[in-house]
Amino acid sequence: MPLRPFRYLLACAFMLALSACALFPNRDPLNINVVGIEPLPGQDLEIRLAVKLRLQNPNDVDIPYDGVALNLDVNGRLLASGVSDQKGTITRFSEGVLTVPVTVSAFAALRQAVGLSEQQSLDNLPYELRGKLAGGLFGTMRFYDSGTLSLPQPANGNW
Repeated sequence: MPLRPFRYLLACAFMLALSACALFPNRDPLNINVVGIEPLPGQDLEIRLAVKLRLQNPNDVDIPYDGVALNLDVNGRLLASGVSDQKGTITRFSEGVLTVPVTVSAFAALRQAVGLSEQQSLDNLPYELRGKLAGGLFGTMRFYDSGTLSLPQPANGNW
């Protein structure tokens, strides 16, 4: 009868595992959206931009974060990527804006310019933003946002 204690132990472990799942109630994911893109000073052939993300916490607990990484595609092509080691907390049922610096390489800018010459317009460019927010109750959270951008037109044909 050595199997009886093993079965009892296995049944107890199974019950403990089921009760542990009840300790983690269902939580809604953060809502993460692009709310702005602004120029930053760059170096040499690179272009720097500040991508502003709105983080909304629809849960009844605070969610801490510790770092963010993102890729920004415009017109179906990778335009910029960036990381930030910012730390913070989105308090329960609230929102905040996180600014992430991104870099546009000369090659990516050239690729975009070739694509824009076919389109002939800087209005309503489709974008996709993919990224991850590290830390918090949910561990690393991946996010996605898409929409259209209207880039500023040059004054008198000059930037």
